[in-house]
Amino acid sequence: MNLPSRSGRGRRAPMADINVTPLVDVMLVLLIIFMVTAPLLTSGVPVNLPDSRAKALDQEQKPEQIAIDEQGRMFLNDDEITEGDLPARLDAIAARKGPDGQVPQVYLRADRALDYGRVMRVMGELNRAGLNRVSLVTVEGGPSQGAGAR
Repeated sequence: MNLPSRSGRGRRAPMADINVTPLVDVMLVLLIIFMVTAPLLTSGVPVNLPDSRAKALDQEQKPEQIAIDEQGRMFLNDDEITEGDLPARLDAIAARKGPDGQVPQVYLRADRALDYGRVMRVMGELNRAGLNRVSLVTVEGGPSQGAGAR
């Protein structure tokens, strides 16, 4: 232990301790901010998705999202649209080519209680517009445990 001596003629040794209390305070405040804001970042249309064993896809750019809720309302990137507006909106999306010349990726989220024909009409419009990079969004975790599954 080094104690300052009186023979040093009034010189003091430099203090080598770091006060980490302000750093801990700042880190705790940032932690609380991130804990509060993280659930708010996952917003969207609430859709009861089917289950699947497929793994998540890698993505290079932000995909376009089409969602159909249980009432049959259609949303394009959280904006509600009608079925009549869909072809024009899809044509505008198909016109935007990425830096590699590919059409944008489209995620299709449809409620499991919907009529199959309704989902197929949307997929037909996607195909007509030339948007062939379509991913059907499901909930990861295995097959559905409905009444027919045993």
